[in-house]
Amino acid sequence: MAAKKKARAPRLAIVAAEFNRPLVDAMVASAEDEARRQGAQVAIPPVRVPGSYETPVVVARIIARRDVDAIVVLGYIERGETQHGEVMGHAVHSALVKLAIEHGKPVGVGIIGPGATNAQAECRKESYARAAVNAALRAREAIQRV
Repeated sequence: MAAKKKARAPRLAIVAAEFNRPLVDAMVASAEDEARRQGAQVAIPPVRVPGSYETPVVVARIIARRDVDAIVVLGYIERGETQHGEVMGHAVHSALVKLAIEHGKPVGVGIIGPGATNAQAECRKESYARAAVNAALRAREAIQRV
């Protein structure tokens, strides 16, 4: 009977916004903790970008790497006085989904908002980060099965 080959730990990359740094720093810490809890490794140090709007261009570069199996994107698009955040949120999410489909690698999106208040973001920071890791890892498992 041949020995069963041990599966390699999934390799994640984290792309995180600098906007509202204390909140997003807590999200990064939660995502890193969740990755460890799930048996995944963070393949490269978290990559920081100015805001959520800049995440897709960096994800486009990282998602093509052979040493990355999935990406987690973290950020916060706050409630503003205009529809700017709403438009930005749609553009960012659309671009991230397109990249995931084009490359066949999951992107777990942990962007709070658009339209969240500071209080709402504070309450959601840990759960959104952990959910983004779980989504990326579970999607990776599904991709491997089909």
